[in-house]
Amino acid sequence: MDERISYQDLNPNLLNSVNRVNQYLAQSDLDPKLRELINYRVSQINGCAFCLDMHHKELIHMGEEELRLHSLPAWQECPFYTRKEKAALAFAEAVTNANKMDVGDNIYDQLKEFFSESEIADLTLAVTQINVWNRVNKVFRPTPGNYEVGQFG
Repeated sequence: MDERISYQDLNPNLLNSVNRVNQYLAQSDLDPKLRELINYRVSQINGCAFCLDMHHKELIHMGEEELRLHSLPAWQECPFYTRKEKAALAFAEAVTNANKMDVGDNIYDQLKEFFSESEIADLTLAVTQINVWNRVNKVFRPTPGNYEVGQFG
């Protein structure tokens, strides 16, 4: 597929406004590796090729294991993820698929075991933020495969 819209051709204020959320999240108390794992899983759900390339490379750079990345679509069945990660992944999937499923009390209650209210708010923002990027990239169609670790931050 060909790129439709190049980020270089856009008003920089558009990207700056969206990137302010990324900067906030980078300063939050959320574990950066967990945020990347969520970014990768949500990008799998949304089928965003550019984001999959980016977050896979970032996770490998952070020391993530290939086995965990390959098994991420089946995280519920795998022993490779902590209970905290599983709670966050369940939440990320529910928020991403909120039009199909409810972010039920059972999912929220699992989160409360591991995250404060402030962290849950930040986690909610992180999940919605990667959904924004996935949808933008599905429209713009940037070419995957060329991302370099740290390229955007």
